[in-house]
Amino acid sequence: MALKLPERKENLPIRRRVSVTGVVQGVGFRPYIYREAKKRSLSGWVLNNREGVVMEIEGPAAAVDEFLSEVQNCPLRLARIDAILCTEVEAEGSAVFMIRESADSGSGLAQIPADVALCPACENDVFAFDSRRFHYPFTNCTDCGPRFTIIRGVPYDRELTTMAGFTMCAECASEYHNPGDRRFHAEPNACPQCGPQVSLLDGKGDIVPGEWRENALSFLRDGHILAVKGLGGFHLVCNAANPQAVDLLRRRKGRPARPFAVMCRDLSVVRRHCFLDEAEAALLRSPAAPIVILRRRPECTLPEGLSPGTRTLGVMVPYTPLHLLLFAAQMETLVMTSGNESGLPLAKDNEEAYCRLQHTADYFLTHNRPVHRRCDDSLIQVTAGEPCMLRRSRGYVPVPCPVPVPQHTPQVFAAGGDLKNTFCYLLDGHAYLGPHIGDLAFTETRQAYLEAAAEFAALLDAGPTVTACDCHPGYHASRLARQRSEGDCELVWHHHAHLASCMAENMLTGQVIGVICDGTGYGPDGTIWGGEVLSGDYRDFQRQYHLEAVPLPGGEGAVRYPWRMAVSYLRHCLGAKGAALARTHFPQRLQEIDLLLAMLQSGFNSPPASSCGRLYDAVSALLGICSENTYDGQAPVELSAVARDRHRDTSPYPFTVNGRTLTCSGLFQGMIRDLACGRDPGDIAASFEHTVVAMFADAVERVRAASGLNRVVLSGGSFQNPYLLTEMKTRLQSAGFLVYTHRYVPANDGGLALGQALVAAWRRGSD
Repeated sequence: MALKLPERKENLPIRRRVSVTGVVQGVGFRPYIYREAKKRSLSGWVLNNREGVVMEIEGPAAAVDEFLSEVQNCPLRLARIDAILCTEVEAEGSAVFMIRESADSGSGLAQIPADVALCPACENDVFAFDSRRFHYPFTNCTDCGPRFTIIRGVPYDRELTTMAGFTMCAECASEYHNPGDRRFHAEPNACPQCGPQVSLLDGKGDIVPGEWRENALSFLRDGHILAVKGLGGFHLVCNAANPQAVDLLRRRKGRPARPFAVMCRDLSVVRRHCFLDEAEAALLRSPAAPIVILRRRPECTLPEGLSPGTRTLGVMVPYTPLHLLLFAAQMETLVMTSGNESGLPLAKDNEEAYCRLQHTADYFLTHNRPVHRRCDDSLIQVTAGEPCMLRRSRGYVPVPCPVPVPQHTPQVFAAGGDLKNTFCYLLDGHAYLGPHIGDLAFTETRQAYLEAAAEFAALLDAGPTVTACDCHPGYHASRLARQRSEGDCELVWHHHAHLASCMAENMLTGQVIGVICDGTGYGPDGTIWGGEVLSGDYRDFQRQYHLEAVPLPGGEGAVRYPWRMAVSYLRHCLGAKGAALARTHFPQRLQEIDLLLAMLQSGFNSPPASSCGRLYDAVSALLGICSENTYDGQAPVELSAVARDRHRDTSPYPFTVNGRTLTCSGLFQGMIRDLACGRDPGDIAASFEHTVVAMFADAVERVRAASGLNRVVLSGGSFQNPYLLTEMKTRLQSAGFLVYTHRYVPANDGGLALGQALVAAWRRGSD
């Protein structure tokens, strides 16, 4: 970023007005400016406003230039400078530099940082016997602590946070007002004498007598389940090393197989149970402190029930002092899963938690600092050395993504999808993705969606004139967005949004090839898509190649029960022989198979789908790996786990390209033959995945041959599969393609809103 300075006369004092935009509030930026100005004996002032930070700086020209060069390369851990604008103003001859109160002025948006994990200095305070914050669960400074979840408005000052009700004691106030202290203007600053307090309650809501930490650790050791109030809402917590406690939590939460997140006391504990490379360790230690998907070590002693059928663990480390205090010498690992009933929003208020979690939790570890905004934990895996975001929320929201837009672009609100929902506001070339909302099938989740979207609009001072929605006529997200918006509606096809999302994250413009693989999305021909090779840009797209469309017998029922897809594929690919094979492979379901075959014959309630996710479902069931999806993507996840580390250098199963269709008859014939010969299902699964890569890579090369396009984007939930993503990228790069993937925006439907917003912007904007 080149900094252009106004012309000046040599050897004369000058004064400059400087506006800085980016993440510069709540990160210690003003005291940093104060220190750098005092170091050079410069005078003037600095304050926060609605755009960011503005200052006036006066002194010898050389010293001012040196100061501005320092600011341009700001070293603060949490700050990010997007732009610096300097203008010359008349020198005043002042002799002091001061930090002024915030101003409610400016026409832009101050970029508030996300919630930040506990820093090493504050961790030392929590465990130092001589610290006045010894064992205090709300210790923080300008380098750490809550931001997004406690902010009620901007600029980011204490009176506009949920800490407004806590009056600082004299010692905390002294820290807060001292520019040389690391807690200078740390808005949540507090101590045991003046700040929030923890309460441990039983299932009836009565306070448990005694010291809360000692009691909580005792309950966890005894196998009890606690509901613990964190930064963005409640977690359900139990001893992760206790298989009975893990099973109890599964039964109570109605979550038979979906993996639980595990919090480890520190990285040494993580390394004992999981393989951990430098990129993964850096994510765990980062200010965002997400959950990171790691491979279990063979010698890992933690229960298989934490993450059945996956050979991985979703791991995080303590990111608040309260979490840190839940660990002790005999307590190294905790289940730390979202505090909600299955499918419902995260509980954030104490009363809400008592109401919704009373049948799940035995005790409630809560506190009296309000959570203003729900914000679930973020989830990332590292694939081929690069981050791959699976759920973007705490630690990353509300930090915006810069995106390419035309010069004259309206403000856009994008509704997102119905699963893994996030929404998006597009303002001034920046996309502001909201926190993870979840499944909009539930009334409570839809209400949480409306509340979060309204709060985000207020925080951003946004007034979108265009609303972008999925074309599916039954999407809750689209209906809700139309209800809350007074602007025009721009309809965007599901897989076009995926293509645009990956383009936007990578700052691409112009035509690209898109390989879009996921479960289900409504297509322009009225069928279900999900295994597509597209070409296009933000304004439009063309379907070039696709998996063959195979009926979903029973519609959504086929999504829940992968064995139904196996029956459909066998019949579709192998005819009468396939129908007979279905009876052989699923002998316990003979009556249901006869009904399914009749449905398929008549076409009743059997919509066609060209879906990569459903193809994975069918193969997973056929190989005896998973016959029921109790969570989204379970069958593909478990199939990939079985295939992991298998030999994949054999030739792919046969496939053909008929016109624009990638057909699977040869694939299923090969798998059936191998099963009959007794080949290991894991090896068959590996060959199947190798075939999927070969099919789509072949189609991409055909598109390049016809169009000359050489840039490829990979998007859709299937590209959360590490092998599929890595191998597809490697295969295409070796063929000379430029390949772009998602990193900090999910490839799944959590990234749909970004793509919708960009499509609307380019269709409605002008250069």
